[in-house]
Amino acid sequence: MGQKTRVMVVDDSALMRNVLTRLLETDADIEVVHAAKDPIDAQAALEKKHPDVITLDIEMPKMDGVTFLKKFMSTQPTPTIIISSHAETGKKITIEALEAGAVDIITKPKVGVARHLESVAEDIIRRVKSAARSNVKAINIPFNTSSSRTIDNNSTKQYRTSHQIIGIGASTGGVEQLARILPMFPLSSPAILICQHMPEGFTSTFAKRLNSLSQIRVKEAEDGDRIEPGTAFLAPGGTRHMQVKHVGNMYHVVLTEGEKVSFNRPSVDVLFESIAKQVGSNSACVLMTGMGRDGAQGLLKCRENGGKTFIENERSCVVFGMPGEAQRLGAASDALNLEQIPNRLLAALNRDKLKTN
Repeated sequence: MGQKTRVMVVDDSALMRNVLTRLLETDADIEVVHAAKDPIDAQAALEKKHPDVITLDIEMPKMDGVTFLKKFMSTQPTPTIIISSHAETGKKITIEALEAGAVDIITKPKVGVARHLESVAEDIIRRVKSAARSNVKAINIPFNTSSSRTIDNNSTKQYRTSHQIIGIGASTGGVEQLARILPMFPLSSPAILICQHMPEGFTSTFAKRLNSLSQIRVKEAEDGDRIEPGTAFLAPGGTRHMQVKHVGNMYHVVLTEGEKVSFNRPSVDVLFESIAKQVGSNSACVLMTGMGRDGAQGLLKCRENGGKTFIENERSCVVFGMPGEAQRLGAASDALNLEQIPNRLLAALNRDKLKTN
């Protein structure tokens, strides 16, 4: 048997600490090395126990969870899952936690919490084991400013066409990374369609956060949205898939019901496959950090249909699962550091003469 995944539970509720410890240790491959009642207790244990994963509440005495997260991520980066009843109601602070390096969110109800967690124990265990494989040290890798310089607006005026589309797919670690690269796209950027795996209800808040940081407009996608240059559309979390539809001389967003694809809804595969079919050689797509394989087959179809395709390289990925699967399939023409992605996507579309569909 291999080495156990060492977990530290941080929650001010004794009930929660006991429930999570008991549930996690039903798996023979997990050991809870400490259950901390507050961040001060957790900080002392972190320096001695060196856990593989931390489960973290947000609202606690002495120091809130996000402040604590930022503190230890800068000195002792550790994969962290937010487990909190405040995750749903406190969406802004939860997005802040994801940007600070948390790799996952699990919401708990304000009542009946023990019963609820027991019903999703298998999912919690799966997520903890997945988090243990995350490379959260990648979060602190600084940008190489020489390679991250964006193409300026004057040199990208030809992007002002509705026929070119950029596609971005991401999962674990993607919230922090999107917040870093979206501000690098100029106002004249082609339309950008983003599928970032997030729970239902969080993407609206995240889109507003990205919009506040970026030169381009960023919004949560709505069914029927006209896809226009200078705008990024974020697929709504949890309920529907996002696709592209070519109508006349314009592209529109289509949100569709459907089963999960590659265990996800929205699915990057669904988005990329529609871009391959509807946009073809006028597209440039990148598959970024994420657990699993969602997006790999879709990226391959984009390449087969003439689109320019890239993956984020292993060095800058928090999790190299999705891009690693795309690499195995030969779906990408190149693997890029995070800071190279905006420039290369724009250059790929700038290099070729526009082809009308």
